[in-house]
Amino acid sequence: MSGAAIEIEGLRKVYAAHKGEPAKEALSGIDLTIPRGSIFGLLGPNGAGKSTLINILAGLVIKTAGRVRIWGFDQDVNPRQSRAAIGVMPQELNLDPFFTPRGALDVQAGLYGVPRSERRTDEILDMIGLADKADAYARTLSGGMRRRLLLGKALVHRPQILVLDEPTAGVDIELRQMLWRNVRRLNEGGMTIILTTHYLEEAEEMCDEIAIINRGNLIVQDRTRNLIDRMDAKTLVIEPEGDAPGEIVLPAGVTLERRGDGRLAFGYARTRTGPGDILAALRDAGVRIRDVAIEEPNLEDVFLDLTRAPAA
Repeated sequence: MSGAAIEIEGLRKVYAAHKGEPAKEALSGIDLTIPRGSIFGLLGPNGAGKSTLINILAGLVIKTAGRVRIWGFDQDVNPRQSRAAIGVMPQELNLDPFFTPRGALDVQAGLYGVPRSERRTDEILDMIGLADKADAYARTLSGGMRRRLLLGKALVHRPQILVLDEPTAGVDIELRQMLWRNVRRLNEGGMTIILTTHYLEEAEEMCDEIAIINRGNLIVQDRTRNLIDRMDAKTLVIEPEGDAPGEIVLPAGVTLERRGDGRLAFGYARTRTGPGDILAALRDAGVRIRDVAIEEPNLEDVFLDLTRAPAA
């Protein structure tokens, strides 16, 4: 077996024309390999094709073309095995209000054919912090509790791969921290995690590797640190003693932003200019420096750079 949790080749999805709307190509021949045991970020702006891709993996949407292998099982040849290898925590709170958490987990386990003797209902309820609400109707649970229950439902059949679709959207800090603790523990136990999120600082902190898709195309896939290191831009921030002069002669390509708190922010390309060149220019201009700092690029900078719409 390969070292890939998921292998996608030439994946296309075209939604047919409907009610006067033209046909829409949501995925345009994506090739993507997700390593086993990783925490993998799948990022993209709204409408990029992330939800379509996840729904194809979950067996909820039929692809137009391409090949999908999940944990070594071809989705077309072994649909049951491929579906059993993956658990999805959806973004939508789709819970039956008349089931208790215990009942919802038992029903979900039954749908996956998990024998009653092998079900881990109490263990999962304890992990997601709902043991004391095990027999309360879902309609009485808070939004955060319902989101925890979605995580529990995704885990009942012991999947090798867990997909988290915007898991922390609109949740409080306590729930977010609980979720990430559980995710790290599951990953340390060997589970592959696929995360979609609009909170890019979470993706930067959590993900080993990231893929960015836009307009149905895979834009880039790389280790998280490698993606950030691709950004050539840095910012040197100076806190001057007293007022800075109105004009400062700077090296070519260096920009100056005068911030509201009196600090000076110099943007530069690290492959063309070093901070020493900027400091020398400030010295020549008679600027006395009280403090200095360098602001590094982050994943948000990479994301915006790669998904920015081309100029008209």
